[in-house]
Amino acid sequence: MKRSKIKDLLAGVGLGEKVTTMGWVRTFRNDMFIALNDGSTVKNLQCVVKENSGLKLYAGTCIAVTGSLIESQGKGQAYEVLADEVTILGEADPQSYPLQPKEHSLEFLRDIAHLRIRTNLFGAVMRVRSALAQGVHKFFAERGFYYFNAPIITGSDCEGAGEMFCVTSLPHDNAPRTEDGKVDYSKDFFARQTNLTVSGQLEAETYAMALGAVYTFGPTFRAENSHTTRHLAEFWMIEPEVAFADLEENMELAESFIKSVIRYAMDNCGDDIDFLDARYAREENKKTAASRSAMGLKEKLNFILNNDFKRVSYTEAVDILKNSKANKKGKFKYPVEEWGIDLQSEHERYLVEKHFGCPVILYDYPAAIKAFYMRMNDDGRTVRAMDVLFPGIGEIVGGSQREERMDVLMQKIKDLGMDEKTLWWYLDTRRFGSAPHSGFGLGFERLVQFVTGMENIRDVIPFPRYPQSAEF
Repeated sequence: MKRSKIKDLLAGVGLGEKVTTMGWVRTFRNDMFIALNDGSTVKNLQCVVKENSGLKLYAGTCIAVTGSLIESQGKGQAYEVLADEVTILGEADPQSYPLQPKEHSLEFLRDIAHLRIRTNLFGAVMRVRSALAQGVHKFFAERGFYYFNAPIITGSDCEGAGEMFCVTSLPHDNAPRTEDGKVDYSKDFFARQTNLTVSGQLEAETYAMALGAVYTFGPTFRAENSHTTRHLAEFWMIEPEVAFADLEENMELAESFIKSVIRYAMDNCGDDIDFLDARYAREENKKTAASRSAMGLKEKLNFILNNDFKRVSYTEAVDILKNSKANKKGKFKYPVEEWGIDLQSEHERYLVEKHFGCPVILYDYPAAIKAFYMRMNDDGRTVRAMDVLFPGIGEIVGGSQREERMDVLMQKIKDLGMDEKTLWWYLDTRRFGSAPHSGFGLGFERLVQFVTGMENIRDVIPFPRYPQSAEF
């Protein structure tokens, strides 16, 4: 008999018919009531076996159930399966199975990341993550973008931070050396020093200069020794690049994109988001009144969907922050004293949550705190950069109009002491048919964090990579 998904059975598909479903036992109560889940929904299906069946089932056991789908006689579910036959497909030892029917800490679940997906929480998070990814591709496909696969191994450092993972086939204990004692990468696999990419942007720009509009969606890496709840060593980035687009068009694209993928997740993961919204409320209630969020999870999502993003220059934002009561009364951990500072999350959240009461796009940042590829404004001190700010997290998107003028870009590279020889291919796009163009980057896990309400970024990626942790 064909297997029915629990999601469909709970919707009444096959009512009055004999069905077969398969999944993992969550609980087995009173030797009669099986709570079964197959990953298709956050909700369990109740399967009722006959009294005195002698069946022994434990949490984690995989079974197949054949029986009649009927309207439930009890509370808590609309439909249930009256089981005629239960077959054990894979047993789970009750003495060693770590996911017993009780609440487990997120720290404990990270240690068993290969099994945590079997919990309601992580099942919901990962289904939402999947829907968001589908929403990303849907959005760009409908707007004529081409999906571009940027290389994972690269010889360039897009951000210039130098916090990159080296890729080498040289022996670690006896690498060849140059005369001055440095590692001789000319003897390496690629005959040069290479790293795992921190961004696909530079390569995407080259394709935008031929295809018009492209986007990358792939893994990126940072060898940053950070233990915060917002950083990973391996994460996924979404990076569109659009030829002939200026900063205004870039801001419009970012706003439309974010709203579209959030709406897609809400439309396709209603039960999961309801479950996560209830969990978010419980977690917030555990906090002090001062640290508690002013909005529930679904409220925050609708806050994004129902509000136009306010566009504010960096200069105006600094003036607002500098003259705010919070700043004057010393409530900011990082006081705002002068133009040119790198804004912190607390400043960004103040602008969104307290001052404007809507999502904010900041633009025209000081050139000194932004990357070399951003277009210089006529004032000679700011660049055409933009950041999208959200409630609860601050920056979620960073982007800019790119510097298309060869002479200006070369001067910036020289001023920063960068090696133009490693960027010869990137500079060719300015030598041969340069065009105004713009793009942005969105860390996918940050987006998943926001939509699911999870506080730690390590809990929104299947197998998190962070300092001292590369298990599984």
